Amino acid sequence: MSYAGSNPGPFDPSDPFGPPRPRRSPLRRPLTVALAALVPGALLGWLAYEALGGTGSGGANGPGAGAGAAPSVLSSPANGADGAGGVSGDGKTGVGTSTASASAPAGSGATSLQGRVVVIDPGHNPTNYRHTADINRKVDIGTNRKECDTTGTSTNSGYSEAEFTLDVAHRLRTLLQQQGATVRLTQDADRPYGPCVDERARIGNAAHADAVVSIHADGAGAGQRGFHVILPGAVHEGAADTRAIVAPSKDLGKLIAGDYSRATGTSPSNYVGDGTGLVTREDLGGLNLSTVPKVFIECGNMRDTKDAALLTSGAWRQKAAQGISEGIVSFLHGS
Repeated sequence: MSYAGSNPGPFDPSDPFGPPRPRRSPLRRPLTVALAALVPGALLGWLAYEALGGTGSGGANGPGAGAGAAPSVLSSPANGADGAGGVSGDGKTGVGTSTASASAPAGSGATSLQGRVVVIDPGHNPTNYRHTADINRKVDIGTNRKECDTTGTSTNSGYSEAEFTLDVAHRLRTLLQQQGATVRLTQDADRPYGPCVDERARIGNAAHADAVVSIHADGAGAGQRGFHVILPGAVHEGAADTRAIVAPSKDLGKLIAGDYSRATGTSPSNYVGDGTGLVTREDLGGLNLSTVPKVFIECGNMRDTKDAALLTSGAWRQKAAQGISEGIVSFLHGS
């Protein structure tokens, strides 16, 4: 119990409320002075010990600490609570961890792909259907002659493959440019039709691309689902010679297939590729005439209702672009 007001002191003989006091010992006053000097010193010593991170179990950070005890600033690892340059327990970046490294995902440095060239080849063209005579003319693909281009397929509701491939190409371009890559599209709905398959290959060759990816969606039967990546076969005939790009193209394709599956949550094709998601072909002019690493990806089957529900989703197309991007980035970092 406490109260306000004057208090004459416990040893005042004039205190009307206290009992008579005995006479003081002649040593009492010197001892009181000595204790008064020692107590503040001991308190200061304890505070200094705690500030320097005392290791005793009864300190502020130990098991016996009171509920209101504050941990010493120096008692946690210098680079955050986990001791590895991570984020400390208070949600702030630990000492020695830069803001950039704490907020940016690993491997996403703005210039990590500086100087690398990627060509994205959006399959078909949104207005090919208006130029049937032009796209039906035959061009040389090395092994034989094939149509310049086709209209592509569409979902049962009319969402065209050409719309799909261009949308994914735009999303992919943004992701790669954020990594510092130089990105070129073979077409951006900026021409009446095409380009033809032989010109698509030449665009990648002329750009001296480090990687080329041709984006497509399949038009197989209902119930046939999943994606597959098409790799160039070893072709050496006419204007075609893929021997130098077969191995790096396979590496590129395998990386894209793995990252695409993880990013989209979809499985490899159940109708081609024997479950690997990889198919080798020697009849595609865009691959046969390429002199740089190149693959096609069939992102799904537009004629299957379950796949079509994914392909028509903007959120899912972003995942598709992310998966393709991750595969390309892994390939370029390893090449």
